[in-house]
Amino acid sequence: MKFTDGQWQLRPGVTALYAAEAYDIHPGDHEITVLAPTAVISRRGDTLNRPALTVSLSSPMADVIRVRIDHHAHRIPGPHGFPLPGAGEDVGTVTSDADQSMLTSGGLTARVTSGSPWQLSFEANGRTLTTSGPKSIACFTADRDAHLDPGPADRTRHTTARPVSYLAQQLSLDVGEAVYGLGERFGPLVKNGQSIDIWNADGGTSSEQAYKSVPFYLTNRGYGVFVNDTGHVSYEVGSEAVQRVQFSVAAQRLEYFVIHGPTPKDILTRYTALTGRPAQVPAWSYGVWLSTSFTTDYDEATVTSFIDGMAERDLPLSVFHFDCFWMRAFHWCDFRWDARVFPDPAGMLARLHRKNLHTCVWINPYIAQRSELFDEAAARGFLLKREDGSVWQWDMWQAGMALVDFTHPEATEWFKSKLRVLLDQGVDAFKTDFGERIPLDVAYFDGSAPERMHNYYTHLYNKAVFEVLEEQRGRGDAVLFARSATAGGQQFPVHWGGDSASTLGSMADTLRGGLSLAYSGFAFWSHDIGGFEGTPDPGVFKRWTAFGLLSSHSRLHGSSSYRVPWAFDDEAVEVMRRFTHLKLRLMPYLYQAGITAHERGIPVMRPMAMEFPDDPATTYLDTQYMLGDSLLVAPVFKPDGTVDLYLPGGTWTNYFTGERVRGGGWRREVHDYTSLPLYVREGAVLPVGSRHDRPDYDYLDGLTLRVYPGPDSTTNVTVTSPISGTSALFTTIRAEGHIRVTSTRADGWTHQLV
Repeated sequence: MKFTDGQWQLRPGVTALYAAEAYDIHPGDHEITVLAPTAVISRRGDTLNRPALTVSLSSPMADVIRVRIDHHAHRIPGPHGFPLPGAGEDVGTVTSDADQSMLTSGGLTARVTSGSPWQLSFEANGRTLTTSGPKSIACFTADRDAHLDPGPADRTRHTTARPVSYLAQQLSLDVGEAVYGLGERFGPLVKNGQSIDIWNADGGTSSEQAYKSVPFYLTNRGYGVFVNDTGHVSYEVGSEAVQRVQFSVAAQRLEYFVIHGPTPKDILTRYTALTGRPAQVPAWSYGVWLSTSFTTDYDEATVTSFIDGMAERDLPLSVFHFDCFWMRAFHWCDFRWDARVFPDPAGMLARLHRKNLHTCVWINPYIAQRSELFDEAAARGFLLKREDGSVWQWDMWQAGMALVDFTHPEATEWFKSKLRVLLDQGVDAFKTDFGERIPLDVAYFDGSAPERMHNYYTHLYNKAVFEVLEEQRGRGDAVLFARSATAGGQQFPVHWGGDSASTLGSMADTLRGGLSLAYSGFAFWSHDIGGFEGTPDPGVFKRWTAFGLLSSHSRLHGSSSYRVPWAFDDEAVEVMRRFTHLKLRLMPYLYQAGITAHERGIPVMRPMAMEFPDDPATTYLDTQYMLGDSLLVAPVFKPDGTVDLYLPGGTWTNYFTGERVRGGGWRREVHDYTSLPLYVREGAVLPVGSRHDRPDYDYLDGLTLRVYPGPDSTTNVTVTSPISGTSALFTTIRAEGHIRVTSTRADGWTHQLV
């Protein structure tokens, strides 16, 4: 949200109070508290009728510093921040003298300077990361005639209550500093110059809106910033003030964390330690998911024909997904199969399991008025209510639908009980759709402020479903296919990219969204192969198939048309077979990348600048990515097969042809539908499995280690079998032209020099 009119003026109707000086610094053992009046105090009389802000510095974990800014502290209506499972006791060390006080946590130091002007800096390794300087902390007030966009929270209310007070913080940007993250954003990967609202919306993949809004960003200068507010956070990223990032909230408290790296991976490791690490997902989930699609006609015979058709064409399938119409129209969600098309759901699911398939069904958190569950939930107080006590309802999506109130413990347990019935029938996973259109004119059971629940609602929704899966299927075998999320939602994978169009341009939008989400702490991500809206032409489908099978998770799904590959052409079947087999052979490598994501918070799909932060040529790259740490993927976005890609320094090897290419520059290649640029990093040791018919097999049985050219070094690679849980460590030693590979496992594997 923009409050100023250029460098010198405020917008009409806006007044500002800026932290002018560090008037009183109170250093404690592990915390610093600063009184920051909104004018320089030069005499006693200046303290009268003078608003002041309180700035508190503390550290909940090493290399992380919390900043809390309070105006009227006791006007805060209940908790407003996210759960922070990694936050512990204050760990910072305070030092001070007459001129300044410093809080040090690990390698990160916050330094506040006494007196005027206001100056707070964050430093690491003798270098200033970012600063909060003059006119950087503000309390803005907007009256009824203010000339500003009040943001999506007020737009959703359809009213604008004035005056409204906002707390804002600006942090400096260095020359050449690039900002990443803030959720799954489909625009440019580098956020500089953008205005971004942290406000979940069902806006598709071709708009500025996002299904997954996360108030966390990191930069290429070695730090990240997480705003701990579940409500609407407005960002101006080098836009209103071009040398600063501004974030603001309509509240009397603003809390944020500065997280030291220095590398992007280090930042994400600490951020996910603070907000929650991704759960480990089962090996079977990495295989192909085939859907009924959305509004298409289907019954058990249709499902069986699709599954048998995949098997007949040697297209390995891991999961079959039933979209919305597994339930009766106008009844969503009553969690009951439509008996007209699925008369024997338990028997059908058993038959699918005998085909070595897992199953997934679509759900959302809304209860249609026609559903028999509606009256039950309303009578028991399980649905969100209006302020007058009536159930909140509308007709968008489902006639007369209402929303489950997940702040009500009994309502949450009631919702879970309906899912347990499906799990007992044989369902293995849930697609948790929707969760973005959460109204503000409602009252929550626990008294939560509606504006703060809009984004956070989806967290409670996905958490409830994931908990049931872990309870019934066991930890490590639970998996969602979720659309909406916010900070901390990475704990409940997998997430997919939402409603894309069936075009190559939308495919590029989708990739940008996935890379932005990776910078936001989400490790596992998927998208609808071929796009969701419309029907792709065969060329688009085949290009998207290669991209989809080289993503962490892969799903065939559409809106009004089927996505079985033979619906396009014979070559589409060949492309699907080639890249499915490739992915399943790469499972020892991908599964280990997933374990790394679970243990360290480093995503499976990585932006180039995350993997090569010291190469300035990667700063803006958003049309290619690293899959794990060793494979570079450049999807084809041009109809003629032309690809422009950048290879960082070193020698890269074409995975398909074995051609060695010197990096450190750009390449233009042309690929047919059965290929795309897939390069192996210099010095990589790539574990390749022995099977291409399923993703969940014993990776140590018949394992091949492909050892790629590289300088003298020692490389350790771990391979874990999802069947036995056994891990083996392989050590490759390159020295003076010789290569030696040893392992903690004595047999069952070979190594191959490439």
